[in-house]
Amino acid sequence: MPEISNFTMNFGPQHPSAHGVLRLVLELDGEVIVRADPHIGLLHRATEKLAEHKTYLQALPYMDRLDYVSMMCNEHAYCRAVEGLLDLEIPLRAQYIRTMFDEITRILNHLLWLGAYALDVGAMSVFLYCFREREDLMDVYEAVSGARMHAAYYRPGGVYRDLPEQMPKYQPSPYRNEQRLRELNDNRDGSVLDFIEDFTRRFPGYVDEYETLLTDNRIWKQRTVGIGVVSPERAIALGFTGPMLRASGVAWDLRRSQPYAAYEQLDFSIPVGKEGDCYDRYLVRVAEMRESNKIIAQCVDWLRKNPGPVIVDDFKVAPPSREEMKSSMEALIHHFKLFSEGMIVPAGEYYAAVEAPKGEFGIYLISDGANKPYRMKIRAPGFAHLAAMDEMTKGHMIADVVAILATMDIVFGEIDR
Repeated sequence: MPEISNFTMNFGPQHPSAHGVLRLVLELDGEVIVRADPHIGLLHRATEKLAEHKTYLQALPYMDRLDYVSMMCNEHAYCRAVEGLLDLEIPLRAQYIRTMFDEITRILNHLLWLGAYALDVGAMSVFLYCFREREDLMDVYEAVSGARMHAAYYRPGGVYRDLPEQMPKYQPSPYRNEQRLRELNDNRDGSVLDFIEDFTRRFPGYVDEYETLLTDNRIWKQRTVGIGVVSPERAIALGFTGPMLRASGVAWDLRRSQPYAAYEQLDFSIPVGKEGDCYDRYLVRVAEMRESNKIIAQCVDWLRKNPGPVIVDDFKVAPPSREEMKSSMEALIHHFKLFSEGMIVPAGEYYAAVEAPKGEFGIYLISDGANKPYRMKIRAPGFAHLAAMDEMTKGHMIADVVAILATMDIVFGEIDR
C-alpha cells in the first residue's frame, strides 16, 4: 500500500480571508497544519526607494499608503523622524491635535479589524456596526484634511491647519427626505471639536454593543479561546509589538515607555492580556478602543481651552500663510523654495517610532544634508507578526488559520512596502 504523504494547499492570494494579497502555502496532514509558509511581496511598491527621489514633504503622502488603515499614525512616525533630524520644537497645540488624531486612527483601525475578524469567523452583524462608527470618524478626517483616508494632515513641524470651526453637513439629496437629513445633521451644527466630543459620548455604548454580540458568545469563544497561543517569552523573541505583545502579558507600550506628543500629560491605562491566545488579543483591542476614547475626550477638553499655533513659525520648514504669501515678497520666495526645492535637512540619522494600532511603527531616516532622504527604512509591526505564522498555526485546523491570521491584524501595504 503506498504511503500517504502530506499535501500542499494555497491559501490566497485571492482568498477573502487572506487580508489583501497574502499567499499562504499550507502543508497539511489531513486537515491539520504541519507547516505554514507565507509568501509576501505581491503588494511591493518600493516606498523606501521612492522616498530617496522625493523631497521630504513629497515623501509624506506615501506614509498614508503603507498601513492604509492607520494613516495618520504612519505620518506621525515620519514627521517625528524629520523633526528629529531638524531638531524642531513642535507647538503644544499641534502635539495635542496629533495625539487626538493618533487615537481616532487607533479606533478606526480596531473597528475595521474587529469587523473583518468577526466576518472571517462567521459573524456578519458586527462588520456592519463597526462601519457605522467608522463613517463618523472618516468624516472627521475629511473635515480637517479634505480626504477620507489618505489625509497627509501631519507635516514636519506640526499639522497642516487648525481644526475647522464648522463641521461639514450632509447636503439635500433625492435619496433622503428632510427628516432624515435633520437626523444626520443633528450633531453637526458646531465645530469639529463639538462633533468629536459628541462621538466620545456615544462611542462607549457602541463598544458595549460589540461586546454583547461577541465577548460571551459561545461560538466566538470556541473559535478563539486557546487558538494561536504565544507565550510572553516567545512573543518578545519573535519581535511582537502592540496588542500582539500585550495580549501575551507583556506590558510594553511606547506611549508609556517612551512618551511622545502629549501622552505624558494624559491619563490612560494599558490593557494587558494573560493567555496570549486569539480571545485575549480580541479583549485587548476592545479595551484599547475604550482607552483611546478617554484620551480623545481629554484632548478635546484641552484643545478647547488652549488656542495657539499648530505649526512651527519657521519658513524654511513650514510654508507662510496664504495671506502673507500674497502680500510679502520674502514670504513668496520662501513658499516657492519650500515647494520646489524642499526643506534642507542637516546630515545625520534618526529613528522615530510611534505606538501605531498594530504595534511599533518606526521610520529610520538618513540624511546627507540634501533636500531628499539619503535612505529611509520602515519598521512595520505586521512584518514580524506574519513571520510567526508558521509557529502559531502548527497543529491547528485549516479553519483556525483564518482566525489566527485575522487576529494578527495584517495589512499588506506596510508588510510589502
